[in-house]
Amino acid sequence: MPDTTPAQPEGATGVLILADGTIVWGRGCGAEGSAVGEVCFNTAMTGYQEVMTDPSYAGQIVAFTFPHIGNVGANAEDVEATNPYALGCILREDISEAANFRAERSFDDWLKGWGRIGLSGVDTRALTRRIRVLGAPNAVIAHSAAGEFDIPALLAQAQAWPGLEGMDLAKEVSATQSYGWNDGLWTLGHGYATNAANPDGPHVVAVDYGMKRNILRNLVAAGARVTVVPATATYDEIMAHAPDGIFLSNGPGDPAATGVYAVPTIQALLNSGKPLFGICLGHQLLGLAVGAKTSKMHQGHRGANHPVKRLDDGRVEITSMNHGFAVDADTLPANARATHVSLFDGSLAGLELTDRSAFSVQYHPEASPGPQDSHYLFERFVGSLEKFS
Repeated sequence: MPDTTPAQPEGATGVLILADGTIVWGRGCGAEGSAVGEVCFNTAMTGYQEVMTDPSYAGQIVAFTFPHIGNVGANAEDVEATNPYALGCILREDISEAANFRAERSFDDWLKGWGRIGLSGVDTRALTRRIRVLGAPNAVIAHSAAGEFDIPALLAQAQAWPGLEGMDLAKEVSATQSYGWNDGLWTLGHGYATNAANPDGPHVVAVDYGMKRNILRNLVAAGARVTVVPATATYDEIMAHAPDGIFLSNGPGDPAATGVYAVPTIQALLNSGKPLFGICLGHQLLGLAVGAKTSKMHQGHRGANHPVKRLDDGRVEITSMNHGFAVDADTLPANARATHVSLFDGSLAGLELTDRSAFSVQYHPEASPGPQDSHYLFERFVGSLEKFS
């Protein structure tokens, strides 16, 4: 790790200050300013726009382990929400020049436009090793073109931030009202399919705890018509849409905190007999709804190269993950069984109920790292709705 003393190297225009007092100097990029959150690392070699706009990264500063970030530029298509939710990014090299025919602007300009801070020139390998050993730290990232920083004030800010444990962020990133979704998957030369939803297909109501758009596109591609409702939607509000099935989305923060209002609703939905499918935070909330426990992970899982074993047949899926909390498999009730496990650490990566149609996975099948290893989950869910409709 870089020197932890506050001495500022010549030309340093950016800094990362960890809550334990560690100071990491670098070159600022993107927007000027400061932001406080949890530092995590992502091992994906592609998809930096997808990562930055994934609502699950709310409250987090992302260190990319792949050194060449920005090489394909930025565009309006490779995003998962209306705006970025990650607070900032940490890079090994300066942002690369855009070299892709789909680029509409540079990644640096994109960060500036959205007010997101970048820090380059950092030994991201050392930072990653530190997180693996000591856990994900709270920190402040700051950028000043003039190189002027109030280090004591920034350190105090990092130390005062309470951390993600116990924090409900779903309300902050969720839709505020219901809406219909009709777009399908992206194809080269055509972009995203519009008006692609099957008007006669089974109706999925998707509860938005911080949902990625590509999940909705995959539900449409599997044959569903989709209505999105806010994270705080009640059982009656959801059922008023006459769903054939319910989808529980990904999202940020501590599932136990979100579960205060989400779990009673999910329990009522389970009792209705409607099929349920959950991803990421939705998986954790389903676990809580049936009586399992969740806990914060030491470093979390974030990347596009995570092997997951399917327990039914032993097949391994290469998956995309982004989570800092997990369901404890040892706390699953008698009517729930593990369906998938991480081959990195053995943590629970999927579950299903044995007495009703409800299942979930901890990873992101819509992110296509395999690239299509896990698309069957959308087909399985939508196919089950025809059976129960």
